[in-house]
Amino acid sequence: MAAAAATVRSGLVNGHATNARTAAPLLDAESREWLRALRAGEPGREEAVARLHALLLRAARFEVARRRPGLPHLRGGELDDIALEAADDAVVSVLRRLDTFRGLSRFTTWAYKFALLEAAVKLRRRAWQGRELPLEPESWALFAADGLAPEAEAEQSELLDAIQAAIAEVLTPHQRRVLVALAVNGVPIDVLAERTGTTRGALYKALHDARRKLRRHLAERGLPLDDTEEAS
Repeated sequence: MAAAAATVRSGLVNGHATNARTAAPLLDAESREWLRALRAGEPGREEAVARLHALLLRAARFEVARRRPGLPHLRGGELDDIALEAADDAVVSVLRRLDTFRGLSRFTTWAYKFALLEAAVKLRRRAWQGRELPLEPESWALFAADGLAPEAEAEQSELLDAIQAAIAEVLTPHQRRVLVALAVNGVPIDVLAERTGTTRGALYKALHDARRKLRRHLAERGLPLDDTEEAS
């Protein structure tokens, strides 16, 4: 349970954006030219945006092809539509964030990642389309290790029972739904955010608070979770 919950962590990075114009002397020539050409009002911007879209479409198609074996129910036409939609949204994201480009990599490498992310998110959403979100544990047996000695198996059973009871007793209904959906049933966080009309950040916070409550509750009863994350 602890290992499953620990895999869902915030990917947000705190920091200050660096203005691309200020950082320009540190950029390679190709990146500087991309930034110049993509800025509103610059000559050739429309052509540069088209080149950017073509680049990001290749990236999105690469990601779609990489993930295709895990999505056998999707056909070629659907996958092409997903790649195109991902490229469209990635272009918008890149143009909106031009001033945050810090030059830690080439501009094309930086922009490429937006398309990979958009494609991955859209594929996860499509995979869950029409499926009901499991908000109750589908099977606690999945967390039980096999082949344990009788004493270890008894300890494991005690811990799982305590976790189930704590989830029901200690957490708020919202925290319980978020924890079970994300950490137990493996619902992608972007899918849960879309279905519940909230944000990834709000879900990460609810998950963090739920895990902190569980750790504290179980530790007070002599059943600490094997979790290296400090409770705050």
